[in-house]
Amino acid sequence: MQYFNYLSEEMREKTFYNFPGSFNKKTEREILAHAVGALLYMPATRLHIAEEIVSGKHSGMVSMVLCLEDAIGDHQVEAAEKHLVDQIQRLAQRINEGMLEPEMLPLIFIRVRDSEQMVRLLEQFQDQADLLTGFVFPKFSLENGASYLERLRRFNAEKGLRLYAMPILETPGIIYPESRINHLLEMRHLLDIYQDLILNVRIGATDFSGLFGIRRGPDVTAYDIAVIRDCIGDIINIFRRQNSPYVVSGPVWEYFASAERILKPQLRISPFQEENKVSGKKNREKLLNKYIDGLIREVILDKENGLMGKTVIHPSHIIPVQALYVVNHEEYTDACTILDNNDGQKGVVQSQYVNKMNEIKPHSYWAKRIIIRAKIYGVFHGHHNFTCLLPTESYL
Repeated sequence: MQYFNYLSEEMREKTFYNFPGSFNKKTEREILAHAVGALLYMPATRLHIAEEIVSGKHSGMVSMVLCLEDAIGDHQVEAAEKHLVDQIQRLAQRINEGMLEPEMLPLIFIRVRDSEQMVRLLEQFQDQADLLTGFVFPKFSLENGASYLERLRRFNAEKGLRLYAMPILETPGIIYPESRINHLLEMRHLLDIYQDLILNVRIGATDFSGLFGIRRGPDVTAYDIAVIRDCIGDIINIFRRQNSPYVVSGPVWEYFASAERILKPQLRISPFQEENKVSGKKNREKLLNKYIDGLIREVILDKENGLMGKTVIHPSHIIPVQALYVVNHEEYTDACTILDNNDGQKGVVQSQYVNKMNEIKPHSYWAKRIIIRAKIYGVFHGHHNFTCLLPTESYL
């Protein structure tokens, strides 16, 4: 897989100072953890999963989750499992028939209800399990976490596979302040035991909000909801520390169609018109109508708070999220300057953009993460920004 591989060679040359790199499910864990990107959720009952993957129906899709938990009804579980197994087998057949090159296979995860369901599915997949990248574990807790992870480790060892886990933190013990820190510290200890299995730590803001009867509106972000903001801050504090960091992803954005707008739109006109004077303004208006300006704002806040990756529930969200992960030229040159001078000889170096000072020691951790992002998502030319990759009017 490679981000933005749907672009023409001319467009790639025009847009990128450094091209995005290639990766697949066998790429080293640190790189792959940052490469999950815009993770598209769909119910496991969706009719033509295999054919949609083969045809590349969802432009730009690099990673996906087939959900057997909240996305389906309790009465659908047995039928959904059967359908999911059938779709994975169909996908394997299409690959064997040469209809899809293995390197074009997206990162596929399955969201299960419990560890018993995971084992049951793995037994049915047999050889097709190698098409998966891993599993998403909802309602991950101290009570069920070890069972999930131990059973996955055992299966990997028995089959010689490397399937990853992405636990979702969304239980009351984590959001309630009287238990949060102890729960997070114990959770961190548990994940450290199985660190080789953990690809991402994900945040379930929807479940957290539901515990308080809250649902954020399209005009606000998760960071505007006080109880969610405080919890995200503590999760970052425990899991993003420099000595042994995990990749923590941002919460899902729920809106994909027009709704009543109360607050002023967040997107300035100038970046769109600078990139495309003819259609830039119209494309901006389309984004506003789909409330993607709220999504863009939340992704920016995710990045500023050290989160990487985003759960999305609509194909129109994929490319805007991915475009925001491309490293701009200024970030890249600053990161290179910091790492090139990380020999103890200098404490501070002026940015090549002559607008800031780069402090070598405090900014080195940031710089390393920027370089990882650059390898995966590429680097813009100096005069480009995320708007040059946003969908056209017809796509929206």
